[in-house]
Amino acid sequence: MRTMDTLPAWLCCAVLALAGMGAVPDASAGRWQRGEAEVPAAPANSEDAGIGNTVSELQRLMGNRELTELRTTYNGNYGASLLFHAESMNYYVALFQEKEFWRVIRTDASESAESLYQTFAEQTRELAQVYLDTIRLQAGKAYSEKLVVLNERRLRGLQQEVEQQRQQSLQVSHALQERKQQAVALSSDLRATNTQLEALDQQIKALQAMQVNPALSLPPSTPPPAPDEAPAVPLPEHAATLD
Repeated sequence: MRTMDTLPAWLCCAVLALAGMGAVPDASAGRWQRGEAEVPAAPANSEDAGIGNTVSELQRLMGNRELTELRTTYNGNYGASLLFHAESMNYYVALFQEKEFWRVIRTDASESAESLYQTFAEQTRELAQVYLDTIRLQAGKAYSEKLVVLNERRLRGLQQEVEQQRQQSLQVSHALQERKQQAVALSSDLRATNTQLEALDQQIKALQAMQVNPALSLPPSTPPPAPDEAPAVPLPEHAATLD
């Protein structure tokens, strides 16, 4: 394994100078070797760049587009990458979160690099679990709140519909009551009309019977006046002599 301590002093100085001059590409691991993505920043508590740690070395190589990405794993906002520097035949295994490197290990053994990468990849699964659970819980909370709003709206609609149905039922009940009262009044009127009709029918039948009767019907004669009511007729003068 080749480390910074084994490099000549002049080469260490050159590496450190280039580390400060390197451009900052994109964070997507798939674009690191092309220099199109921004490189995750080194942790605030990392070692002084003047000593030349692996994080600053990785950033320099990425800025110079000297690395080839072999593998990358993402779990939530955590990731692990296996990068290869063909010129030095070194492998760089990085563990990062979004734009910040957490750990970077350099090795010239491919088996060790693969093993370290698998370890970092597994760590991303563990580290991202809380992050993924938070995303699911936030989504579930937002979905539940949406359902609450929809159900409240639906409840208000149903309450309005029930109230409308109640008002309609009252109107129908009042209308039926009025119809019943009208029916009772009409029934009484109908009975009175039928009674009147029967009386008229009887009169009509009596008159029709008189028309078809062949016997002569005379109106009753006027009785003569009573004797005390007869006018006094004066007797002639010769009538007394005759007696």
